[in-house]
Amino acid sequence: MTYRDSTIDAAAGTRQPTLRRRPRRSAEQNRQQILRAATAEFATHGLAGGRISRIVKKAGTNPRMLYECFGSKSELYIATLESALGALRTEELTLDVEHLDPLEGLLQLFDFMNGHFERDGHLVSLLRAENGTKARYMKKSSRIHEMSSPVLSMTKRLLSRGVAEGKLSPDIDPLRLYVMIAALSQFHLTNVHTLSSMFASDLSAPDWRAKRREDARRMLAAYLERKPG
Repeated sequence: MTYRDSTIDAAAGTRQPTLRRRPRRSAEQNRQQILRAATAEFATHGLAGGRISRIVKKAGTNPRMLYECFGSKSELYIATLESALGALRTEELTLDVEHLDPLEGLLQLFDFMNGHFERDGHLVSLLRAENGTKARYMKKSSRIHEMSSPVLSMTKRLLSRGVAEGKLSPDIDPLRLYVMIAALSQFHLTNVHTLSSMFASDLSAPDWRAKRREDARRMLAAYLERKPG
């Protein structure tokens, strides 16, 4: 609580602070606060290691409110997956690359995915943990099933146009390319600590990551471009 002003205690001649109540949060604001706290908690500790007590403390709420909003710990975990993937899909929908040269458009798709995963470490951690469960909880979400990535459709169209223009190799499968781009955007993040330790080199350093990104871009370009003959 915070102090708004003071009143004088007539008997003691001292000033007594007047307490000011915090503004009441709406149900949606409470839900979002809990969701943000839970995302950080599960990304750090996983579902099994995540603690409701830490989530409600960080969210500034209580267990009763959490269970009213989400029902159970596992349902809250699923909601964090939906939220993190939903943020990725929302950002994907803002992409505007189809007017570009097909090769440059695909390289910018890589730039986007690489940048998103670099910025959203929580998503990387949540996906890594969920893979450890063989997507047990992701499979329970109808919302995630309905999230078809617009990037895959863009990839198909750019590839098709590039092949028609004679600029891109005709034997590239869009889904395999998408998975390749995702791998090039995440592997160095999901394995940063072990690789840094093994090779005594800081793979989290901005300079190292910038050079790795350029290497990956050149690899993709060489793979995508139509070969003579």
